[in-house]
Amino acid sequence: MKECPDFEIGGVTVKKGESCHIDLPVVRLYTSTEMAIPVYVQRGKKDGPKIFVCAAVHGDELNGIEIISRLIQSSRLKSLRGTLIAVPMVNVYGVLQHTRYLPDRRDLNRSFPGSAKGSLAARMAHMFLKEIVAKCDYGLDLHTGAVHRSNLPQIRANLDDTQTLETAKAFGVPVLLNASIRDGSLRQAAADLGVKVLLYEAGEALRFDKLSIRAGVKGVINVMKHLQMLPKTRQTNFIEPFVARRSGWLRAGDSGIANHLKSLGDQVHKGELLATIADPYGQELDQLLCGEDGIIIGCQNIPLVQEGEAMYHIAYFREPEGVIENLELLQDSLLPNENF
Repeated sequence: MKECPDFEIGGVTVKKGESCHIDLPVVRLYTSTEMAIPVYVQRGKKDGPKIFVCAAVHGDELNGIEIISRLIQSSRLKSLRGTLIAVPMVNVYGVLQHTRYLPDRRDLNRSFPGSAKGSLAARMAHMFLKEIVAKCDYGLDLHTGAVHRSNLPQIRANLDDTQTLETAKAFGVPVLLNASIRDGSLRQAAADLGVKVLLYEAGEALRFDKLSIRAGVKGVINVMKHLQMLPKTRQTNFIEPFVARRSGWLRAGDSGIANHLKSLGDQVHKGELLATIADPYGQELDQLLCGEDGIIIGCQNIPLVQEGEAMYHIAYFREPEGVIENLELLQDSLLPNENF
């Protein structure tokens, strides 16, 4: 997509070398309170790709808000080529209410491409697609796990596309998942427009996780370097990513109190005991056994479980030992003295 001299979002024109904050108006509350999606636009003096980075499509997923805040404040953006569109809160209603969904109880990430005259969710999806996504070449959609569920830092994308795969590798987290596109998702709507999107998953809803935030900031900057939007620097501690062959959830066989024996990022082996479930009197009801060698990339945090509830998300790799080594390398590379 060729860079144009003037770039417009929400009726605001941003010229090369400029940056600005824009409020995209959305449906006001029934209290007559005006609502808007906050957008930050920064354009380099030189031509380059256009990329959007968005967070809180689900209003309770907060890590991405902090990732974007740190990105905007980064001195690295002084050397920007092309255009960065940063949207720290897409579902502003959900952020206000600490909830995943919109006031109409719809999931915004199942409402794309939306329509200008549809439901609240459809109108927001339509506006975001028109004003932000359609004007970009690439996108990064920042997410976390659900309430009481944590995700290991990971990228989900259409890895069958060579360019997307290379961009995903550049992000710099050890785990890549070749994720199918869900109907109504932002990623699907973007793909229909030819916009290549990576989905970053890390941490838990309603919580800040320092490692996930640092990995996210570093990953976004790595992608911008890969796209030649930022100058490349000498890279140390390169994180070699591994593409999972597949993944799946292990579910509780009974209802009760769970005693988790394994944690996020642990390597697990076939037949290994991952958790026990007992009744309130301590009588064991069920044992959760690993069915195949893999890495825990998502897990439930609350010890109260119902039969059938998803407890561990396990990814399966050809070289799980390599993933573990790179998880340790990721942690070392994101120590607090790093400027992320």
